[in-house]
Amino acid sequence: MKISELHLKYAGEPHHTAIKYNQQSITYGELENQVEHYARFMAGLGLKPGDRVAIALPNCPEFIYSYLGITRTGGVAVPLNLLQSPRELAFMLQDSGARFLISSEAIGRQFQQLPGLPLTPVILDIACREQISAAGPITYPVTEPETVCTFLYTSGTMGQPKAVMLTHANLVANVAAMDVVSDFCRDDNFLAVLPMFHSFGWATSVLLPLYLGCSITILDRFMPKEVLQVLAEEKVTVFCGVPSMFSLMLKLRRTQAFPHLKYAFSGGDSIPPEHLRGFEKKYNIPVIEGYGLSEASPLVSLNPIKGLRKVKSIGIPLPGVEVRIINEENRDLPPDEVGELLVKGPNIMKGYYNRREETETALRDGWLYTGDLGYRDQEHYLYLVGRKKELIITAGLNVFPKEVEEALEEFPAVAEAAVIGVPHPVKGEVIKAYIRPEEGQKPDRQELLRFLRNRLANYKIPETFVFTGDLPRGASGKVLKRLLK
Repeated sequence: MKISELHLKYAGEPHHTAIKYNQQSITYGELENQVEHYARFMAGLGLKPGDRVAIALPNCPEFIYSYLGITRTGGVAVPLNLLQSPRELAFMLQDSGARFLISSEAIGRQFQQLPGLPLTPVILDIACREQISAAGPITYPVTEPETVCTFLYTSGTMGQPKAVMLTHANLVANVAAMDVVSDFCRDDNFLAVLPMFHSFGWATSVLLPLYLGCSITILDRFMPKEVLQVLAEEKVTVFCGVPSMFSLMLKLRRTQAFPHLKYAFSGGDSIPPEHLRGFEKKYNIPVIEGYGLSEASPLVSLNPIKGLRKVKSIGIPLPGVEVRIINEENRDLPPDEVGELLVKGPNIMKGYYNRREETETALRDGWLYTGDLGYRDQEHYLYLVGRKKELIITAGLNVFPKEVEEALEEFPAVAEAAVIGVPHPVKGEVIKAYIRPEEGQKPDRQELLRFLRNRLANYKIPETFVFTGDLPRGASGKVLKRLLK
């Protein structure tokens, strides 16, 4: 199956809603009509199999039409992170070799200011929409499931972003595995408020509901009060978010019941346990954590939807996905010992575009070396402790930043913490903590140190504290530690 075929089995049911957006309701039949016309239009512009097409759009139906239309013609969709700077976007356009750029009028004007980009802009203005609607039938090239259909750029938390090459088969396998472990039905309504250019948002809030024949309610941006209103008024049953969203919604004074909402899924980063428990108690909704990365299309593991959910755990591997935890000698480790997570399955990427050495480092003997450190417990639940590249070695002793960050975030006046290692002439590295205080709070350094000494070994306690109003983030809300460094 190809990505552009996910919704086809429901296209013959003209009254079943596929998309809700700005008071507009779009059926599965209308969705297929739009996808077909976008595919015809792009082919008429000269799009050939393997050509890359960048998509620079906010969350909207046109994002879905463009993506599915591009992949139907055999093209490669390249969603762009609109939160990136012009310089970063220019890099992605040049690095991917995009031939076309699909954007709105407002966003298109910004891209026209980028110098020397040899591509054809497709601005979705009134004239362009009329041309799309008038595009005539064409014969599509044969596209195999193993054909690359998407470039997803990594967040670049520790370096330059890389284009992850995913195939139709990768993405379909991932949503099919999510279907196996879920109990969703066609009456479910997913809220798509995570950016569609992000792998987690795209897979869980768009591809999965299309595969299941569910409805998708689209919001183009996250505003906590608006999200609560939409959850109630649109009878949303599934909400997928990142930790910062849950934290902000938790802080709202209003408490509202959501009788239709069945599940909330958190991904992109770990959610502080107290925020998870607080959100569940306030809104009476289970929050289900999982783990994934763009290289795995993206989901690897998930806490059981029905069954035991463990706080701080990233759950158990999806059906068809294997996970190993190894030491530096490439040997499998027993439960409760920390090592690197390796992943294998039909959802694993083809490689990084134009990055042969990095691909060979990441993909070995059929396994994806994630660079993430973690362990499994006696019941085979997985836990993350941090990135391998973020490991701090101070005076010869290993420190996992995540452990220090969790201890800091238990302090009442600390809202969020990010920990890095900085060079030291004697110890090699020492720990530096960036702290975002709770609103209206000013943590006392001495009280904070006394608090940490009861929770951490002395060598794990930061030597430097920096208090800041915010921390640099990627699209998923994950802190970009390369910018802190």
